[in-house]
Amino acid sequence: MSRRTKIVAALVFLGILHGLAIFAGFLAPYPYAEQHREFPYAPPSSIHFSRLQFLVHGRLFGAREPGVIFLLGSDAYGRDLFSRLLYGGRVSLLTGLLAAFLSLGLGLALGTVAGFYGGWLDRLLMRSGELVMALPWLYLLLAVRAFLPLHITTVQAFFLIVVIIGGVGWVRPARLIRGVVLSARERGFVLAARGFGASDAYLIRRHILPLTLGVVLTQATVLIPQYILAEVALSFLGLGVGEPVPSWGNMLAEAQQYHALVAHGWMLAPGLAIIPVLLGYLLLADTLLESRNQ
Repeated sequence: MSRRTKIVAALVFLGILHGLAIFAGFLAPYPYAEQHREFPYAPPSSIHFSRLQFLVHGRLFGAREPGVIFLLGSDAYGRDLFSRLLYGGRVSLLTGLLAAFLSLGLGLALGTVAGFYGGWLDRLLMRSGELVMALPWLYLLLAVRAFLPLHITTVQAFFLIVVIIGGVGWVRPARLIRGVVLSARERGFVLAARGFGASDAYLIRRHILPLTLGVVLTQATVLIPQYILAEVALSFLGLGVGEPVPSWGNMLAEAQQYHALVAHGWMLAPGLAIIPVLLGYLLLADTLLESRNQ
């Protein structure tokens, strides 16, 4: 299989996984907070097509009332695990994407400035990066959370995680981009453009930034799964998005009780959902790195 085919296959696979989360409102048979208290910890349902309804109430499918359908079982409150898994993917995947976008944006800007201008500015930015790398982001999140009101909204908790995770992750991409820029600014076509009177802004926009694209794309495929796992870990610990809004992390927190895990194994579904996402990004990252090294 050629590298191009691997890249396309990985992108299609990841596109399908992200599409399931994006269209959760259509694909999920129930809203994420809808409870069926008479069916706590219900096992996965057997599928009987005669009992299904399609394209009703703005959803792809559902069970004919008074029946219910739990493709992956239900939790302690009788909430459909499949529906919550799709909705939870929105939070976990979007956290990874936004945090990576923030890290790469900061890394691209600061790495380009450090590499292009050098001198004291380069030293200041790189030493600042070392200081940021030394910060334990978990304790930083705890410290920030301590200064906030006791109860914060789901949106506030979500953006807090994105800012903390993405804000401390810019150093590695900045260093890699700085190395590319240091090399690029000495190339003949850049020196020639400077000799013809090109401004710094023009040189960076037209000649320098295009050379950093490979590093940015490769770093994106590495950072996104890392940040997805970071969100899962924080929500699992109760520091992320809270109930009733689902994320893969706070859904896994429900399975940490031994009796629930042993008797209701389907509660581990959010942990299993992470695996194909990570594998997809791993395949894409390996293929991109292979392309850059040749």
